[in-house]
Amino acid sequence: MNTALTIAGSDSSGGAGIQADIKTMTAHGIFAMSAITSMTAQNTTGVYAIQPSTPDFLGAQLKAVFEDIMPDAVKIGMISTAEQAEVIARSLKLYGAKNIVLDPVLVASSGSTLSGGTALEASEKLLFPMAEIITPNLPETEVLIRGASRLPKKIGNEGQMIAAAEWLAEKYGCSVLVKGGHLSGEAVDVLVESGGGRRVLRGERVPNPNNHGTGCTLSSAIASNLALGKGLEAAVDGAKRYVAGCLKAMLALGNGVGPVNHLWNLKINN
Repeated sequence: MNTALTIAGSDSSGGAGIQADIKTMTAHGIFAMSAITSMTAQNTTGVYAIQPSTPDFLGAQLKAVFEDIMPDAVKIGMISTAEQAEVIARSLKLYGAKNIVLDPVLVASSGSTLSGGTALEASEKLLFPMAEIITPNLPETEVLIRGASRLPKKIGNEGQMIAAAEWLAEKYGCSVLVKGGHLSGEAVDVLVESGGGRRVLRGERVPNPNNHGTGCTLSSAIASNLALGKGLEAAVDGAKRYVAGCLKAMLALGNGVGPVNHLWNLKINN
């Protein structure tokens, strides 16, 4: 059975983070494992408390996984401290991790800040160059291109998405998927591969306001497809179709930005 590891925060309401990752991997037929970077107290209306794991405990989780069941792919999400980024980088290098998908989680769907500062700086320096692909949304992309004088501070169209993705791919030496979900109109993402390939991915925009955890879900689906042996383009294409199905299921839970249905394609025989 193919396996994958998610290194991310725990979402107590089940819509994002570790919980979304495990559901997504399971829906793809992948055996999912986890290393929790932070416990969060959150629901569809916001994040109320965050308790980071200590670097030692995070390292112990990673050691326990890698030394027993080697993952075929690794998804990295929320990182709370620079020390966590350092522990993760050391572990990935030590154990020769492959098919690393990094989702630079900075802000929750509710608008609450989850990461940034020295944690982001350490991740950019240590983890981004190790990744097969990073998957920032537009607000995250705008943060990541803060040092690019020739790029606009705000991304408002497809051409600017392409320019930003190309700049990030060159800077970090990894493939980049810039997600255009925050723009209006047709759903457009841009994939720039580290080898120089470029694709504009167009898809149907699903009119569902309940999209909590879609970033976590997409990156986990990409990791799942890579674990199954698919190439990067096929992994991204399949992940986009899966997330569209999650949204089309029109799950409506909670009083705020609700979660999607990760198991929309699961058939249960009663």
